[in-house]
Amino acid sequence: QVQLVESGGGLVQAGGSLRLSCAASGRTFSSYAMGWFRQAPGKEREFVAGISWSAGSTDYADFVKRRFTISRDNAKNTVVLQLNSLKPEDTAVYYCAAALGVAPMRLTRSYDYWGQGTQVTVSS
Repeated sequence: QVQLVESGGGLVQAGGSLRLSCAASGRTFSSYAMGWFRQAPGKEREFVAGISWSAGSTDYADFVKRRFTISRDNAKNTVVLQLNSLKPEDTAVYYCAAALGVAPMRLTRSYDYWGQGTQVTVSS
């Protein structure tokens, strides 16, 4: 069992930055691939970024375009999503997720555990 708690969301102006953190409970955190997803009002949840259990592999959605960076610290049971050059269209609830199996990072069904989300609002 893994519990995930996101933090770091907030209100920021366009062009600004935020640092989202996801704290995970459980001793097997290092066994999980981790992902960040987001969901805007009226839209489906979409993949943002993912990182393998060893941090040896990362993947990003096309819309990220080098603005975001995902990282993890297995010793601290945390995964971080650094958001830079934010745009109003990045406004959404951002979710952290953990996947135990080997599955495509971009698919929501690959993930076994989800956090409750943190709101990111970007003003123009």
